[in-house]
Amino acid sequence: MAQRYRAPRRAANRQPEAAPDAAPGCGFGRQGLSRRPGPCSEHRCQYAMYKGFPLDIVLLALVAGFLVLRLRSVLGKRTGYERPPLPEQQSVGLRGPAAPVIDGIVEPIRARPGRPIPTPHTAVGQALARIAEVDRNFDPVKFIDTAEASFRRIVTAYASGDLTTLRTLLTPTVYTTFEHAITARSEAGETHTTEIKAIVEASIDEAEMLGDHAVIVVRFVSDQENFTRDRTGQIIIGTESVTEIVDLWSFERSVNSSDPLWRLAAARSG
Repeated sequence: MAQRYRAPRRAANRQPEAAPDAAPGCGFGRQGLSRRPGPCSEHRCQYAMYKGFPLDIVLLALVAGFLVLRLRSVLGKRTGYERPPLPEQQSVGLRGPAAPVIDGIVEPIRARPGRPIPTPHTAVGQALARIAEVDRNFDPVKFIDTAEASFRRIVTAYASGDLTTLRTLLTPTVYTTFEHAITARSEAGETHTTEIKAIVEASIDEAEMLGDHAVIVVRFVSDQENFTRDRTGQIIIGTESVTEIVDLWSFERSVNSSDPLWRLAAARSG
């Protein structure tokens, strides 16, 4: 039989510490502390608990808490994702490519990257099909191009206070709201600047027929410089940095009208 290791003899005036049996329910056996099987003692279990496992948990909790606080501080200061300006060749134009003509027949225009069209089996795709049944000139791809051009014109006109352009592109209710905002801005001596660097995405989120009115909601994801200065030239709203902004714009038109223009009927942040 192998010799068992003996600890050095203690001083005569000190009693050796007894190693009581492991407490009921103790999950730390000797198998986790040595290679010899057998029940753990309360002393060894406490050693594992206080000098190993809880210390790791405390450190991990502190690190996790620090990361959460950092993330919260960043998210609390931004209204959008700031990114560096895109190269000029990546900017999106106002109009898409012209429809190809093959053997004298005009082929349908395919959707461009970042301009997805809902498929026919979806609820939105079916609503677009109902609009096309009433309005034979309606085409979702052409509509996206028209909506994108209107988005650029409306954003620019609002920044410059161009009420004449806004009157033609907005419904009466929305026009009144824009007019009041521009008037209040002018009376306060404030100036607004908006420059669209790129429209990253323009997609149809919703569509429906309300009587003879067709309503389509478009989701725009754009990179913009968007800010307002007070009369002293200080920026009071927004930032000069390029920021990603998400907007949901509702366009509508009467399918029985000879006017083909889709007008902005509502706008909100995405």
